[in-house]
Amino acid sequence: MNMDDLKLSCHELSLPVTEKCNPISRDIDRVNGKQMVQILRRCDAEIFEKKDHDPFHQRLYSSAVIQTMVDVAKRVEMMLRDPEESVIVLSGCGTSGRIAFLLVTSFNEMMKAQKQKQICSYIIAGGDRAMLTSQEAPEDDPALGAHTLEKICAGKKHVLFIGISCGMSAPFVAGQLDFCLQHLDIFTPVLLGFNPVHMARSEPMQGCSFHFKDVAERMTAEQRHEKAFVLNPVLGAEAISGSSRMKGGSATKIILESILLAGHEAAFRGKRTTPECISGWITASEMVYETTYSHSDELAALIHQAGESLRMKAHVYYIGWGTLGIIGLTDASECVPTYGADFDDIRGFINNGFREMKNKEGDLSCLGPEFVIGHKDFVDTILPSLSQNDMVLFLFAVNDDLHEVTALADQVRRRTSNLHAIAHDLEKFTIPETVCNMFGTILRITWPFSSEEVNSVVMRQRWELSTKWCLNAISTGAHVLKGKVYMNYMIDLRVSNSKLYTRAINILQRFTGCSKSECVRALLRAIYSTEDLSEDMTSADVWKHTDAANRRDRVVPTALVMIQCGCTLTEARHHLDCHPVIRDAVNACFNSSKTKSTVD
Repeated sequence: MNMDDLKLSCHELSLPVTEKCNPISRDIDRVNGKQMVQILRRCDAEIFEKKDHDPFHQRLYSSAVIQTMVDVAKRVEMMLRDPEESVIVLSGCGTSGRIAFLLVTSFNEMMKAQKQKQICSYIIAGGDRAMLTSQEAPEDDPALGAHTLEKICAGKKHVLFIGISCGMSAPFVAGQLDFCLQHLDIFTPVLLGFNPVHMARSEPMQGCSFHFKDVAERMTAEQRHEKAFVLNPVLGAEAISGSSRMKGGSATKIILESILLAGHEAAFRGKRTTPECISGWITASEMVYETTYSHSDELAALIHQAGESLRMKAHVYYIGWGTLGIIGLTDASECVPTYGADFDDIRGFINNGFREMKNKEGDLSCLGPEFVIGHKDFVDTILPSLSQNDMVLFLFAVNDDLHEVTALADQVRRRTSNLHAIAHDLEKFTIPETVCNMFGTILRITWPFSSEEVNSVVMRQRWELSTKWCLNAISTGAHVLKGKVYMNYMIDLRVSNSKLYTRAINILQRFTGCSKSECVRALLRAIYSTEDLSEDMTSADVWKHTDAANRRDRVVPTALVMIQCGCTLTEARHHLDCHPVIRDAVNACFNSSKTKSTVD
C-alpha cells in the first residue's frame, strides 16, 4: 500500500458508510463507457446484498429491516382505514424530498383512480422550487422543518411521518422528527436512512440544543415501544462517494413503495402484511435492476454520447412523458450541486409542464429559466439553436401518446441526428418499429405482460426505477468523462450547506493527509477568494461560509490544488483553467513545482 492509499484508508475508518469510498469504483475516472456500466452495476447490486459481511450492519433483506417495514406498512393500513382523521407525510431534502414528491404523487393518483381519499402529502426543504433547483439553506434549518410539518398536519389526529435522510444528517428532517417525538399521541415518526445510528451526524445544528444522532437514538429507544421506527439498512458506499442521489435514492423508492403498496393491499384487498409479502416487493425491484442492466451495451453508448456532448461544452436534454419526465427533471437538477455543473448542461422537460407535475405550488415558470420545463418550452426556446453536439434523450413508455412522441421526435430530427431514447414496452403491447427507428440509440426494455398490471401504478413505478438507474448512470458517466470526478469523488461539488461543507473538508483531508485545521483554512481561502483570512472570516458560523461558497465555482478543486502543490490561489486557479480534468491540474501543478525547484 502506497502512502496515498494509507492516508485514504486511515481517514475512511472515521466516516459514516454513506460517505465512504467504494473500492469497486475507485478508478471510475479512468475507464470507458462499457467498463463504467459494469462498475455501476456492481455498486447497485450491493443494495440487494443478502450476506451480512459485518454483523453490526443490517442489510435490506435482513429480518429486522423487513419486520420494521411490516410494522410501518401496518401503520399505513391503519391510516387508510381512517382517512378523515389521518395523514401520511413523506419529507426530505434534495433527492430525498424529490423521491417523496414522486411517491406521494403516484400513490395519490392510485387512490384517486380507485375513488379513495388521498391522504398522502410531501414536504421538501425549500418548497416546490427545490424539486428543480438546489435550495440548500432550508436544509440546515431544523426549526423550519418542524414548523412546516406542524402546519401541514394541523387538525389531524393520526399522523404517520416518514423523514428521509440518507446520511442521517439533515437538520431540516431532524427538527421534524424531534417535533414528532414531543407529540407521540398524534405522530408516529419513521426515520429512513442508510447509516447505523452511531454514525448519524453529531455536529451542532443551527439554533438547536440537540443533533441528528441524538434524535436517532431517541427514535431507537421509542422503537422498543413501537411508538417510532428507524429503517436504516446499510447499502454499501456510493459509486461516487457521498452521492446519495444514486443508491440512497433508489433504495428510498424501493423501501417506501413496498411499504405503501403493502399497506394499501391490506386495507383494500384484504391481503395480510407479512415479511414474505414485503420481501416479494423488494425481489420485484431486484428483477427491475437485473432487467435494466441487461441492456449494458445501449447504456454504455448513451453514456459515451452524453460525455461527448458535455466535453464539447454542449448540452444534454431529457424529454420525458408523465412520471418518467419527473425522473428526468430530478436527475438533471441533481447535477448542479453534485458536480458544480451549470443548470443548462443537463436539462429536463416534461409534457404539459407543471400541469403534469401536479405539485402543490403549481406553475413556477415565472421564477426563472430553471423552471421552464414543458415540451412547448423546449420547442420554443431550445430547438431553434439545437446543434449536432447537443444530445436529446426521449423518455417514454408504450402507454404514452406515441403520436406526440413521433411528432416531437420528427421536429428534433430536422435539427439534429443526435436523438436517442429510453423506452419501455410490454410483451403484448410493443412500441411500433416506425417509432423506434427514429432514434440513433434506443435503450428499449420489454417487460413481462400481466393483464392485472397493464397501465397500472405498479408497472409505472418499475419503469420509473429502471429509468432512474439509466439516467443516474448517464449523467454520472457524462460528468466523469468530462473530468468532474477525481477517482470516485465528486470533488467539484457546490459547498452550499453544512453537510456539503463537512464533506468538502473530508475530501481535502483524504487527498492531502493534512490536518482538519489546514484543510479548513485552504477551503476558506477558496471560498472568500483571499490569501489573507480575517478574524471575521475564520470565526464565522458554517452557514455564513456556505452562503459565500454558494456564489463561487470550483471551491474544493481550488483548495485541493493549493494544498497539494503549496501554491497560491491565483496559481491554483490558473492550473484549473488550463486543465479542466482535476487530476491533470494537480499533475501540472506538481510538474510546475518540480521545474521551479530544479531551476532554483
